[in-house]
Amino acid sequence: MNTVSPSAVQYVGGGMQDELVESRRQQPLEQQGSFGLRLPQTPDPGREATGEPDEMDKLKAKLMSAWNNVKYGWTVKSKTSFNKMSPVTLLGHSYLLNSEDEVERFRLAFVSRIWLTYRREFPQLEGSTWTTDCGWGCMLRSGQMLLAQGLLVHLMPRDWAWPDAQQLTDVDFEVFRPRSPARAGGVPIPSFGSPRGSNTPEKSLSDQAPKCSLKQRPESVRDRQAEPIHHKLVTWFGDQPPAPFGLHQLVEIGKSSGKKAGDWYGPSIVAHILRKAVAKTSVLHCLAVYVAQDCTVYKEDVVHLCDLSLSQTPADPSSQAWKSVIILVPVRLGGEALNPSYIECVKNILKLDCCIGIIGGKPKHSLYFIGFQDEQLLYLDPHYSQPVVDFSQVNFSLESFHCSSPKKMPFNRMDPSCTIGFYAKNKKDFESLCSAVSVALSSTKEKYPIFTFVEGQGQDYGLEGHCSNHSGPAAHILPPGKLGRSNNRTISDEFVFL
Repeated sequence: MNTVSPSAVQYVGGGMQDELVESRRQQPLEQQGSFGLRLPQTPDPGREATGEPDEMDKLKAKLMSAWNNVKYGWTVKSKTSFNKMSPVTLLGHSYLLNSEDEVERFRLAFVSRIWLTYRREFPQLEGSTWTTDCGWGCMLRSGQMLLAQGLLVHLMPRDWAWPDAQQLTDVDFEVFRPRSPARAGGVPIPSFGSPRGSNTPEKSLSDQAPKCSLKQRPESVRDRQAEPIHHKLVTWFGDQPPAPFGLHQLVEIGKSSGKKAGDWYGPSIVAHILRKAVAKTSVLHCLAVYVAQDCTVYKEDVVHLCDLSLSQTPADPSSQAWKSVIILVPVRLGGEALNPSYIECVKNILKLDCCIGIIGGKPKHSLYFIGFQDEQLLYLDPHYSQPVVDFSQVNFSLESFHCSSPKKMPFNRMDPSCTIGFYAKNKKDFESLCSAVSVALSSTKEKYPIFTFVEGQGQDYGLEGHCSNHSGPAAHILPPGKLGRSNNRTISDEFVFL
């Protein structure tokens, strides 16, 4: 069924799919049958006691899997257009696409991001009959991409780029020259690469000669030497039970939050799942994940999480030991739709070097946002079904984990429920992060910022039960003076507004 090279994937985004998603969003996936039909529920006390799926669950999962594999296993060929007169921001870096060199720099930076999508035919998820996450695992995949970007920054050389990105297909986007300053559209200039019609089949990586870079990057030798780390990092997200950040582990961790395979996972729940996954694994010793509480980053909590000298007996103030940290901030940027007043603030956050992206998207349609141009967000989309990769092979292909097709969507289509990610390598970086992000947050026209940094610990504000080192709830936006009530809340993706 899948005859399109992963490197040439164009995401499914047609109106038919959106209507199907919207029509089904009111009921959870475990209550939906294939093709939108409700299947009868026949409770079995014995099965519920053992946690094993019954025959109806097995049939339902098979039908859903078959339908979703068809739904997400094909693509429509199209190209994204970029304005050559406006800068493109990609995770803290800016590119003005007015020359071949600059287009190549942007393409190389984009393709080097790790792309994690739906997979099929992986080992059955424990306690279920699912062998694919098509149709329900998009937020987990977006969360994986957010964490993968944090690990790239943590483990790889600064401004690392995938050396083999040059060998992927030619540029899968077009650059436009505006007709007038008042009009963002324009006339296309020639694409930098051989032209390809919409009906032309894509060539696989082995069928084409390597694309030569316009200039030999001085860091290419360094980047090539880092490839073993790149390969190892990708295996951590493999769809096998032992993989520390693979779907099997994330679903297992999610059970403690009342989630199971086939459920919808919100961006706040995923933030806590990622925190627990990093804390649980033995492959990373000098990295921690902090999840903000009530849209507030408590600096002292981060210090206690990262400053290793505090755990020494007795404490050694002169010690320089400090864990790197990924800070995840679940937020709500409006009611049913994105509040336009926050758009400038989101742009300024994506301009920061310390930002590792945002997970959110349309309702029940998660995306991983990594940049923007003008009034459109740049994103990676997990909604494409690919076969599971066998990591036991020595030289397994990385092609399906990198995408050469950037996609954009208007800011006003972004779902207001999202999680923002940041990374700080050491204590100095953390202090710089607090300062830079605070400036970016002050750019909003709203009276209240998206989130805040405060001195002290969460327990100082009546949040002792929700320290980020323990299992905590989704973020809430609370009225002043209500912090003491937070201990009675359960984990959910609902928010209380000012």
